Amino acid sequence: MPLPKPVFYPPFNITRASHAVITSRDLEASRDFYEQVVGLVLTDRDADTLYFRGLEEVCHHSLVIKRSGSKGHECEAIGMRVLTDEELDKAEHFFKAKGLPARWIEVPHQGRTLLVNDPAGTPLQLCATMSVMPRLYTQFQDFKGGAAMRFDHYQVPVTDVQTQTDFYAEMGFRISEYMALDDKLIVTFMFRKHSTQDIVFLENPGPRLHHFAYTVSDSHSILRACDVAGNLGFGDSVERGPGRHGPAGVFFVYFRDPDGHRVELFCDHYALIDSEVEPVLWDMSKPGLSLRWGLPPQECWFTEATHFSDVPVVELDGKRGPMATLENYLADKARARAAQ
Repeated sequence: MPLPKPVFYPPFNITRASHAVITSRDLEASRDFYEQVVGLVLTDRDADTLYFRGLEEVCHHSLVIKRSGSKGHECEAIGMRVLTDEELDKAEHFFKAKGLPARWIEVPHQGRTLLVNDPAGTPLQLCATMSVMPRLYTQFQDFKGGAAMRFDHYQVPVTDVQTQTDFYAEMGFRISEYMALDDKLIVTFMFRKHSTQDIVFLENPGPRLHHFAYTVSDSHSILRACDVAGNLGFGDSVERGPGRHGPAGVFFVYFRDPDGHRVELFCDHYALIDSEVEPVLWDMSKPGLSLRWGLPPQECWFTEATHFSDVPVVELDGKRGPMATLENYLADKARARAAQ
């Protein structure tokens, strides 16, 4: 289980997780949920598309929701920002040299946009610029629900965490925290901006989008989002939490939107800036591995995720079950230790 060494001068410069493009059967229900419960700002819309941004965000959108028609709910792509347009040309060369798809697409309100697929097949939109909008983080009288501030990260299940981790490390992503079983990587938290994660990979059938996440300013925002959800008839959309995660110590809640996409609101994660910071291994023998307090997740939190459009899902090879079996694995290990 070799951890890749940091690449401080990557072939092109990704700066952060940027945006998600998902589909919906009912745009009005989606609008109500993301405006009233999550607290995003509706930047723009047309007959078939909603564009949202967080209160701190100056760029036009961090969440795009398109009318799905008969296909149901999917994720068309996840987005990463690069520093300049020149980095996009470098990215095109990098992906094509690896034999991976890379093509230019036109996207409203974005500058030049390169659509690529990583080794697992995850579709990524890379762009350097968007239209600029005013920040609204001091317009307190207009805050709604969770008052989501800014886009933070994705979690993407894949069958081969090591390959994904090595590939993203080559692109300059570093590991903040990781989990291993029997010397095999099963979860890696990887970052480009100065926080614990921009993208998280975990062993499970994939690629799929498990969730995307927004930061909020404080724990009260999370509780207010839950209260608003209850008042507006979205109470059963609270899938997991509120609670506090393990090593990173973030306060969180996970919602399922009206189409089943999973969105996390959280606060309080730590900053990673210096080059000598080493990845943290989660000690799976200790209590509070993934949850310091709060109710354990439902099984659907481990097993259900959004499919990427036109990307086949690869199942695991059977040597280890999906992440839903992690708790059973740990319980078996504990029983074995107790029997010794």
